[in-house]
Amino acid sequence: MNFAGEHDRQEVAAIAARLIADAGLDYRSAKARAARELFGNRAPRGAIPDNDEVDEALREHLELFDDEHPARVQRLRRVALDLMDKLEQFRPFVTGAAWKGIAAEHAPVHLQLFHDNPKEVEYWLLDRKIAFDVDTIEHFHGRDDVEALIFEWQGEAVLLSLYDYDDLRGALKAGPRGAQRGDHDALQARMQETR
Repeated sequence: MNFAGEHDRQEVAAIAARLIADAGLDYRSAKARAARELFGNRAPRGAIPDNDEVDEALREHLELFDDEHPARVQRLRRVALDLMDKLEQFRPFVTGAAWKGIAAEHAPVHLQLFHDNPKEVEYWLLDRKIAFDVDTIEHFHGRDDVEALIFEWQGEAVLLSLYDYDDLRGALKAGPRGAQRGDHDALQARMQETR
C-alpha cells in the first residue's frame, strides 16, 4: 500500500489553499481536487491534509499574494460584530474566516446560532425583509446536518448555521488549536490583539 509523506500533505494543502483563495472552493472540494491534480484517482493513504493544515497554507498564500487580506479580515469582523449585536437573542458565535483571521475573497461571515427554534431566526430575517436561501451544513461535531441560512449583510455574504441550544455546551470546548468559535467579546478581543 502506498503511503503519503509530509511533503505530499503539504503540497495538497498548498494547492487546496490556492483553490480556496482563487476559485472560491470549500475546503472539502479543494482538498479532493488538489489530491486529484497531484495523484490522479489514487491518492496515497494519508495524503489528504486536515483543515488546520489547509488553514496554515491558506494563511501563507493570502499573505504572499493578496494585499487586501488584512483589510478584508477587519471588514468581515466588523460586519460579524454588528450582526451579532442584532442577533443577540439567538446566542451568536462567530467561526470560520472572521474568527480565524484567514479570509479568502469569497469567504462569508459565518455565525453559529444556538437557539431551540430555528424558525424564529427565519422570522427575524423575514420581518426585516432580508432575502435568504436555505441550505444545510455539516454539524461541527461531524454528525448530521444543520440548517443554514445564506444572505447578504452590509455587502458581505453571511452564513448562519442553526444549532439547538444544547449544542452550545460542546461548542465551547477548545480543541488542540484553540477555540473554534467565539462570542462578541472574544471577537472584539481578537480585533484588539491584531491592531
